Amino acid sequence: MVLKAINNKFTDLAQSLEYPAWTLFRVGSAAMFITHGYTKLFGANPQPFRGGGMTAISIGELISLPMPLAINCLFIAAVIEFFGGLLLLVGLYTQWTALTAAVLMLMAYLTAHLAWFPTLNNGELAALYFLVFLVLFSYGAGPYSLDNWLSRRRQAKRNREQQQVREMSGVG
Repeated sequence: MVLKAINNKFTDLAQSLEYPAWTLFRVGSAAMFITHGYTKLFGANPQPFRGGGMTAISIGELISLPMPLAINCLFIAAVIEFFGGLLLLVGLYTQWTALTAAVLMLMAYLTAHLAWFPTLNNGELAALYFLVFLVLFSYGAGPYSLDNWLSRRRQAKRNREQQQVREMSGVG
C-alpha cells in the first residue's frame, strides 16, 4: 500500500514536469549546440567559407568526396550548429532543423570519429547529439515553442474562417 502511494506520487510529479522538462531538454541541447557553431564562426580561429578547413568529405578509406568550389565543410557545419541551434532554442521549424542537425552529427561521427566504440575516438558527443536531434525530430518542439504558438494561431484562424462560412450559409 505504501509503495503504491509513493509510486503514484512519483508518477504525478513526473507527469507535472513533462512539458517543462521537454522544454528544458530542447533549450539546453540547443544552447550547447550553438556554442559549437559560435566558436567555428566567431571564435579565435574562425572557419573560412572556402579554402582551408575541410574541403572534402572522407569516410574512412571507403568514400572521399571533394566539395565543389573548395567549400569548407566546417563552415557549413558551423552555420548549421549556430543558426540551427538558434531555431531549436526558440522551437521554430524544429523537426526540419533537428533532422538537418542529426544528419550533420552522423556525418561528423563518420568523418571524424569513425570507430565501433565512441569513447575510444572522442565521438560520444557527436553520437549523443545525433540521438538528441533524432528524438527532437520525432517528437517535435513541445508546447512551449514558436512552432506550437504558430500552430495554435493557424488553427484559430481556420476556426474563425469556418465559423464565418457557417454564418454566411445560415447553418450557424
